[in-house]
Amino acid sequence: MKRTVVQRLSVTILVGLLALSLTGCGVCGWCPSLSRQARPVPTPVQEHVAVQPTPLPPEIIAEADAEERLLVNIYKRINPAVVHIRVFKRLDLTSIPGMPDTPEDEFYQQGTGSGFLIDGEGHIVTNNHVAEDAEEVQVTFHDGTVVRAEVVGTDPDSDLAVIKVDLPAEVRDIHPVELGDSDAVEIGQRAIALGNPFGLRGTLTTGIVSALGRSLPLGRASIAIGARFSIPELIQTDAAINPGNSGGPLLDSQGRVIGVNTAYDPEVYGVGFAVPVNTVQRVVPRLIQDGHYAYPWIGISGTDLLLEIVEEMNLPVQRGAIVQEVTPNSPADKAGLRGGNATVEKLGRELPIGGDVIIAIDDQKVEQFEDLLVYILRYTEVGQRVRLTIIRDGHEQVITVKLGERPSR
Repeated sequence: MKRTVVQRLSVTILVGLLALSLTGCGVCGWCPSLSRQARPVPTPVQEHVAVQPTPLPPEIIAEADAEERLLVNIYKRINPAVVHIRVFKRLDLTSIPGMPDTPEDEFYQQGTGSGFLIDGEGHIVTNNHVAEDAEEVQVTFHDGTVVRAEVVGTDPDSDLAVIKVDLPAEVRDIHPVELGDSDAVEIGQRAIALGNPFGLRGTLTTGIVSALGRSLPLGRASIAIGARFSIPELIQTDAAINPGNSGGPLLDSQGRVIGVNTAYDPEVYGVGFAVPVNTVQRVVPRLIQDGHYAYPWIGISGTDLLLEIVEEMNLPVQRGAIVQEVTPNSPADKAGLRGGNATVEKLGRELPIGGDVIIAIDDQKVEQFEDLLVYILRYTEVGQRVRLTIIRDGHEQVITVKLGERPSR
């Protein structure tokens, strides 16, 4: 009996093992020696599907085509009047320790910039920092024609310069650029920059006018005021402006010049600046005629009124320009204007107090220091008298100032 049971168990075990081997060992499917072999599956053949672009409304396509045609047309019309400028400036090495007072060899620095033809006589507008102190200037036109140029006049306080070439026969049919009106420029309108960034001739970039009325200390470093003179009313744009674009035109959508590209912020992308064309129209004729531009000068430094200054001085006005310093022997000094006599610390800043607060010039409101600077540059000349309405010791009064000429140093 016992033997029969053992035999049945053996048969049962054998039958069980056989069943597991036929079912692929479903209990322990991870075991590769017992797993079922997969049957090969044929690779499916994918049918060719035609790629269809996302449809655009016809009016959007037409608008994009019009934008392209506009830029192409502007480039074809204006680029021939835009030139590539190469300058060679002699390096002064005598200030370097160990260099002889009169080196046997002369060393030169080469730079590049842009410019644009403004008349049929060969006058070209560019930046002062491109042409200043140049020993030699070479101009390359759009067709590759290269000629030498002479510097006619420079003005560091607007960063403008005029050079002149004898137009060869190959380029005499070039139409000079048309100058626009920077007073009509609006924030948000199209801005088109033409020039030669990094020496790459005939480059066009586009953007918008990002802001107006910027002021930057890009003028001469003056010993008299202990700082650089500021250039007011700059146009800010996000059109790409890079080294080599300096002196090239900033255009509107009609191809008219609204500014001269002059500076950019190397640490921030999309922040460039152009001298407004109305400054060009005021300064350039004097540069052609006299070689320089004489700026009227009052002889003060100052800043905008801040809330903390208004409260500290208990002023009866909220807007204006407070005088910080008066340059000795300047027109302002001779007229009796007063600068600040103290400072106060507010929120970690030292603020000037005690100086005269200018609220009008010739009955034109002054709401910030820029307003005073712009009025003097736009509407006055050396030797002209202006009437300043000021707040002094809490009371309003009028002072007359006879403007002088900006000191050369």
